[in-house]
Formats: sequence, structure tokens, C-alpha cells
Amino acid sequence: MNIELRKLTIDDYNDLRESMQQAYLDSGNGVWSKAKIQNLLNIFPEGQLCIAVDEKVVACSLSIIVDYDIFGDNHTYEKITGKYSFSTHTPLGNVLYGIEVFVHPDYRGLRLARRLYEARKELCELLNLESIIAGGRIPGYHEYADKLSPRQYIDKVRTKEIYDPTLSFQISNDFHVRKILKNYLPGDLESKEYATLIEWNNIYYHDNVSPRSAQTIRLGLVQWQMRLFPNIDAFYEQVKFFIDAVSGYKSDFIMFPEFFNTPLLEPYNHLPEKEAMKKLADKTEEIVQKLQEYAVSYNVNIIAGSMPVKENGKLYNATYLCHRNGLTEDYRKIHITPNEQKYYGMSGGDKIGVFDTDCGKIGILICYDVEFPELSRIYADQGMQILFVPFLTDTQNGYTRVRHCAQARAIENECYVAIAGCVGNLPKVNNMDIQFAQSAVFTPSDFAFPTNAIKAETTPNTEMMLVVDVDLHLLDELHHFGTVKILKDRRKDLYEVKLLK
Repeated sequence: MNIELRKLTIDDYNDLRESMQQAYLDSGNGVWSKAKIQNLLNIFPEGQLCIAVDEKVVACSLSIIVDYDIFGDNHTYEKITGKYSFSTHTPLGNVLYGIEVFVHPDYRGLRLARRLYEARKELCELLNLESIIAGGRIPGYHEYADKLSPRQYIDKVRTKEIYDPTLSFQISNDFHVRKILKNYLPGDLESKEYATLIEWNNIYYHDNVSPRSAQTIRLGLVQWQMRLFPNIDAFYEQVKFFIDAVSGYKSDFIMFPEFFNTPLLEPYNHLPEKEAMKKLADKTEEIVQKLQEYAVSYNVNIIAGSMPVKENGKLYNATYLCHRNGLTEDYRKIHITPNEQKYYGMSGGDKIGVFDTDCGKIGILICYDVEFPELSRIYADQGMQILFVPFLTDTQNGYTRVRHCAQARAIENECYVAIAGCVGNLPKVNNMDIQFAQSAVFTPSDFAFPTNAIKAETTPNTEMMLVVDVDLHLLDELHHFGTVKILKDRRKDLYEVKLLK
């Protein structure tokens, strides 16, 4: 038997539905629709957890973050979930609110629910939230309702005179009953429509340190859907939509993918690929100027994916860092792929160095560049804390290379690495037919970080944005007190990586 605790994905839905049907066979509770699961994964992917036994999902926990002061203790399930739309979720909230936990009845002797609860606690601590709160069913109450009030029943469960399959488990996992709720979940006949408002307090919560402290940086990644635009204004409208959405969450950075503006190649599809790319390069200056205006007006640093740029008769693959203070800097892809050389005749850049921002030192590498560890090691020696990697991959093989190399860069350089790619297809643009992507933020691998070293990731091949907080203080602690100290333990008496120009 192979038991795996991991994040839920939409590909798990069929297993999820079957397990949920079995879990609630006698209670009459409905099954979550695929659309609702997808919505949860879109807005808060790290909060949706599951356990797979022999690759089949048999247990699950779902949660959102809420500003609990808005709702208070006298709420219903419908109200706290925004009538099941989860519009109440906010990354700036103070409470992790549990909206579902279930285990397939055939697997209830494996203590899987305990694993899910522990994972929730870990997430609560990681996000520096005050507590975990949920409305808990008391399914055993209907057997005692004629002789005990809900309060009496709960007291007897607490003293272990009565066993309730839900409440007894929650109490044993350090939750306490904060309040008794009436009509919390209409139709729950086993609980006589009563529920316990349960709470687990995060003893590591720092009430004097905001989750958005100076050491916490918020990243916004755009997983961009390739689509044709009738004109460049329609392209700007789509770009502005994402910037507006991400800035609404007070993000410090937003990153677009490599060559995200190539849908604008469609009018030149009759030309050879190289000539068409030169035509697109003629628009780069205008696009960058527009992005810089957005960076200032929306108060967010923009990493402009990448775009072709012409200089002295050569084509380069360049990205632009549009600072929210009005400054613009650029980076040109160092390592050009065989495809870029063959079809576009592109040349590699020759400038390597970190960027100073209002959020610390960052590095940028474009797609193929991340597969060369020397570049990011040079950045690390220059003080880089976050590495941004806009990418464009057509096949899953190419994506796998980018992903695993990015994860390696995070571990070996004790930094965060954010990757963002394009999805979908462009049937009317030569050599840009298909794209494969799953954007993500990777971390070092030590106790202060997620056990799989993945801070968050998107649903593969789905247009969406990912908003993630990264704590720079944890990097400093890792560097000085980590289980291993990679940057410090290098044998500089034997080898070195250095910049030659």
C-alpha cells in the first residue's frame, strides 16, 4: 500500500467524487461539482489537500482563508462560503476556514483524517494565520436528542462518556468547541441541524508581525492563454485585466510568460518566421512603454515575460523589468534554443547580473537559461533571493526540463524560484502552434518550507493567475541555520563559478 498526502488537482475529480459519494452515503449530503472544485483550485490551490492510496484519492480536505471579523461566530455554512462561490476567500484574511473533510469508509482505519488535519495545521502556521475554524457536524447527536441538549451532548463527548465519530476526533486533535450553531447546515438530520464551531489556535502566530511584513513578498504569476487578438488594443486589454487583478491583491510583482505577445504575429503569418518576428519586434518599444505605465499606475513591479527586440541588425529575446517607481531595465536571454536559432535567427545576450528592487535583489532567466546552473549561482553570489523564469514550452518534455531545473536552482541557491508559462494554441501562427505549462513557485528544501519544496502551483494548461507570498526571512535563517548550508559549504578551495565579462 502506497499512501501519499499531496495537493488536490482537477485530474483527481473522478476519484474524489466516488470517495465522497461513499463517505456521505447515509447522510444525504451532496457531492461537490467539478466546477466548484476547479474554482477552489484556482483561488487557493495550496489549501486543497488529498490523500491517495495506491494512486487513488480516498480522502480530502478543502479550505479557504477568510477575514473572520467580517463574519463572526454567528454565521452559516452558506454565508461563510459566499453561497458556495468561495468569494469570501481572501489571501489577506486571518483564519484558515475548513469547508470539507472526508475519508472513504473503506479506508477509515488508516488515520488518514489525522494526516489531513496535521497538514492543515502546518499550512496555518506557514501562512501565519491566527487559527483554523470550521463548522463541525455531530452525527451521533440524533441518538441522544430526545434526552440531551446539544450542550449536554458535547460535554459528554468531551468527557468521553459518549463517542461521536466527528467531534471526538476533532477534540483529540486539539480542537475546542467555540460555540454551538443552529441551522448551520440545513438538512443535516443526523446532527439535528446543529453544528459545533470548532477552533485550533496557532500558537506560533505573530500578532505583532503582519503576514505582509517587509520580509514577505507577494508574487503574482500569469499563466497566459494564447489567443488571437483583433488588434493590439485587445491585447492590452487582456494584459491590463491580469495586472488589475493581481494588483488588487497588493502583489509586489507580476510576471508574464516568455513570448506572451506572439499572438500579435498572426497578421504576418504569410511571411517567413524570421521576418514575421522582426515585424513583432517593431511593436516591442510601444508594449514596454505601456507596461511601464501600468507598473506605475497599478503600483506593481512587472516582469514583462519576453519579447523580440532588434538591435544592430540582430534579434534578441528580451524581458523587461518595469519597476513601479518608473524605472525600466532589461535582460536578454543568454542561451538561445536550436528552435530560436533555426526559425528566428536569434542571438544570445551578454549581460548577467541581479536587479535591485524595492523588494530586494532578484534575478531573471528566460526559459532555457534556467537549465544552466552557472547563471543562477552567479546571481546567488550577488545576493539574489528570488529568481523569476518566464518560459514557453510546446511539449511536456520541454516543460519537465524547465520545471526540474528550476526546482534544483531553488535548492542549490537557497532562493525562491517562480516560473510562468503560456498555455493553449495558436493555429494561425507558424511555429507557435501548441504550448504546455504549469506555473509554480519553488522553495528550498528544509523544515521551514513545504515538504515537497513547492510553495504553490497552478492547474496545468489552464489560464489562471497564481498569487503567492514568500518569506525572505526564512531564506536568511536557512543560510545560517539550515539542516545543510549549501552556499556556505562549497569547496571554494577546489572550484569556483565566476563571471568573465
